Amino acid sequence: MIRKLSMLFAGALLGATAVTVVNGANGVSANAAGTDTYRQLAIFGDIFERVRAQYVTPPDDKELVESAINGMLTSLDPHSSYLNAEAAKDMRVQTKGEFGGLGIEVTMENELVKVVAPIDDTPAARAGILSGDLIEKIDGEEVRGMTLSDAVDLMRGPVNTPIELSVLREGVAKPLQITIIRDIVKVKAVKYRVEEDVGYLKITSFTEKTTNDLKEAIEAIKNEVPDKDLKGYVLDLRLNPGGLLDQAVNVSDAFLERGEIVSTRGREAEDISRYDSRAGDNIDGKPLVVLINGGSASASEIVAGALQDHRRATVLGTQSFGKGSVQTIIPLGENGALRLTTALYYTPSGQSIQGKGITPDIKVEQPLPEDMAGSDLTRGESDLRGHIQGEEESEEGSGSIAYVPQDPEEDEQLRFALQLLRGEKSDPAFPPNPDKAVMNQ
Repeated sequence: MIRKLSMLFAGALLGATAVTVVNGANGVSANAAGTDTYRQLAIFGDIFERVRAQYVTPPDDKELVESAINGMLTSLDPHSSYLNAEAAKDMRVQTKGEFGGLGIEVTMENELVKVVAPIDDTPAARAGILSGDLIEKIDGEEVRGMTLSDAVDLMRGPVNTPIELSVLREGVAKPLQITIIRDIVKVKAVKYRVEEDVGYLKITSFTEKTTNDLKEAIEAIKNEVPDKDLKGYVLDLRLNPGGLLDQAVNVSDAFLERGEIVSTRGREAEDISRYDSRAGDNIDGKPLVVLINGGSASASEIVAGALQDHRRATVLGTQSFGKGSVQTIIPLGENGALRLTTALYYTPSGQSIQGKGITPDIKVEQPLPEDMAGSDLTRGESDLRGHIQGEEESEEGSGSIAYVPQDPEEDEQLRFALQLLRGEKSDPAFPPNPDKAVMNQ
């Protein structure tokens, strides 16, 4: 059984590349190692023993070996790595889209965990956690000094287990002590709303739930707005780091009637996989604008590239991240998993995403607020040390500012998209002309 996934690790950006998950490492073929290779391995063994025997403090053998393995893999490119058992488990949780936890969207502010919003019908919402709450202690442990990832790990846990949060709330003099019982949290991969006469669809990640969430969101919008009044849809892929490859293919297919969606090409000439769309457009041919920025990576770029190449949608925003490499996940049983780069993505027109990204049809910059002016929010694969050089990578590289204002009223890219769909603005790239689609032959 072979299953396609996607994971992206790029600095603080966590998301997805195409990943092939293989049951075990049997059947892996490689050229036999030569004498020089075994000599180098003997040197490694000698150094390993000297470190164990002579380092100033006794090192942990397991950590030494894991670090050595990761050193080998990360020297190849930024996305190849070793996942120990815990990391492999975390990856499976992220791609599944549900976990044992509280149900809150969080960020870090002044060294405390800030609640962006509690997710509806989750333990946190039922316990009275509010947007803007600051979590200062988790089960009595100070949050200050933790990373956001550390704090999130502490809040997740087995279903039906209690957790106590010490919460600071504006207007309340003393910290609130709130006990919450963890439960299964199902994260909505697609958020939607109606912008008067336009359907807005925001895909936050590509998990196992994305395709179904997208179809449900489209149906909800259709039920809310009569077809004759609905001007079209905005598909927001900004700040979306990726996810599962099969979900990226399914999302693209939801808007396409025919043709290739993406292909991957590996080391050997015959290592080519192609993914095609099937008949049926879920939005019935309505106009579509896709939003991207420097936070749009991997699976997001597959969707944007497919819809752009087929001229099914107009892509608006700024240059995407440029994460176009495919990783194979090889389970290692109780020892975790190996993630190894094995191929590159190509859009339907045969263009490589790696180190280049998707160039929008209409470039619209997102102004930064005054308090963020001068901040470096640019994200791009081409900025990563040791990244695989893309076939079409230019000196300018990939990526752009990864910022989206929380208030839709301040969102210039969204405003431009809505104006296009309503006919209040015009651009040669909208509506796109399918007759000008250039496919790879």
